[in-house]
Amino acid sequence: MRVNGTPDCPTPSARAALWVAAILGTVHAAWSAYWALGGRILLDTVGVWAVTVVKERPLMALGGLLAVAVVKFLAAWIPLLAETRRIPGRPVWRGIAWVGGPFLIIYGTVNAAAAAAILAGWVETGSSDRPGLIGHALLWDPLFALWGAALTFALVVTRRT
Repeated sequence: MRVNGTPDCPTPSARAALWVAAILGTVHAAWSAYWALGGRILLDTVGVWAVTVVKERPLMALGGLLAVAVVKFLAAWIPLLAETRRIPGRPVWRGIAWVGGPFLIIYGTVNAAAAAAILAGWVETGSSDRPGLIGHALLWDPLFALWGAALTFALVVTRRT
């Protein structure tokens, strides 16, 4: 199929979804990199464990969070670059994205719902990490789910029939 003269160029809706996925993944990656470099804003919304690691083991936090940031950044941009033929290996990257997109939806939705259930008092855990629960219920995990939904939508509308 040809769109705009380019073989197999994604449709406008697929292109938009790929850009949304790339941006959402980049937001996740940027926060991880920020915390790796010692930033503290919103760190408590990840959990008490994150605050503790950044404070008490800054070198471990630097290495671990920078690695997480790089993986998130690559996961955000490779699908867009592969679909638009900016990098080789489109079939391989699509296969990986078909695992990653639904995984992000499930991971984000389940964790956001679990955090919300704890906050609502429906589930007792003994956890007093309210900022972490709020962050997971309302910010980080819904962001994962939306990232996965955008990526999966793009994969669906660009699949071969």
